[in-house]
Amino acid sequence: MAVYTDITEAELRDFLEPYDLGELLSYKGIAEGVENSNFLLHTSMGSYILTLYEKRVERNDLPFFLSLMEHLADKGLNCPLPVHRRDGGVLGELAGRPAAVITFLEGMWPRRPTPQHCREVGKAAAQFHICGRDFSRTRKNALSVSSWRPLWNQSAARADEVEAGLAAEIETDLDNLEKNWPEALPSGVIHADLFPDNIFFLGEKLSGLIDFYFACNDMFAYDVAICLNAWCFERDGAFNATKGMALLAGYESVRPLSAVEADALPVLAHGSAIRFFLTRLYDWLTVPDGAMVVKKDPMEYLRYVRFHRKVTSATEYGLRQSEMN
Repeated sequence: MAVYTDITEAELRDFLEPYDLGELLSYKGIAEGVENSNFLLHTSMGSYILTLYEKRVERNDLPFFLSLMEHLADKGLNCPLPVHRRDGGVLGELAGRPAAVITFLEGMWPRRPTPQHCREVGKAAAQFHICGRDFSRTRKNALSVSSWRPLWNQSAARADEVEAGLAAEIETDLDNLEKNWPEALPSGVIHADLFPDNIFFLGEKLSGLIDFYFACNDMFAYDVAICLNAWCFERDGAFNATKGMALLAGYESVRPLSAVEADALPVLAHGSAIRFFLTRLYDWLTVPDGAMVVKKDPMEYLRYVRFHRKVTSATEYGLRQSEMN
């Protein structure tokens, strides 16, 4: 459930008064997402999303996220837009939380992604990277390789409760990733969270991207690696090379990967899987049931980690050999 802070009708009407959105007709909480509280608003002017930013989102980062959405939309990327009040502002406060109204994006996220979905995701990721090249704001990736060891240290002592021998296994992974993490690859603004529930489709046609609240500056190929993990594994943990090939082909149809990016893809995918495993593990071990954070099973991403550990070439993800030269 993604309504962690409830609001009253009176509070909402007061919050919406400075906007030109017409009369409030109805509102309801949205049981999607993990980090923030979201509500679907219906007014006489149309439908909108109200987001209350919870404690995991830094208030100082919100101008980056909201400005990025406007920048990308101005460049032609389909994504929601923050709605401006009559005074020009987009960020307010509701129920003690920073809050913003966002335009409504039509579509649904795919519960069973197909290769065509994956191709569209690859194209959209590349378009995102190109559109964000001249974005003036920057934000450091707070969950990149330098953060993994401190995060791991908060879970390491209890890791073997999840699976015997897990602590030693992850220690070895972190040692190798810290030693071999690539540098100086093409970089810029990345989404960093292009999971299926953050990409909407109408049928198999992509209608837009949502949830920009992990966006940051990092390597473009790292964003591709996140997509491979999010879209190309089946429910039994097996990697689907057909989906991988489609996703990478879609990306390269817009922005070809360089040879050094292709060479780095296995370690980037391994690192991406570790990053999501570690955040899930931390929540799994430390967050009590019924708390604000929705806990996800870390074992899903541990299976991905173990797959990537054995990969030696991006061809194993479906990248054609000719594209690596």
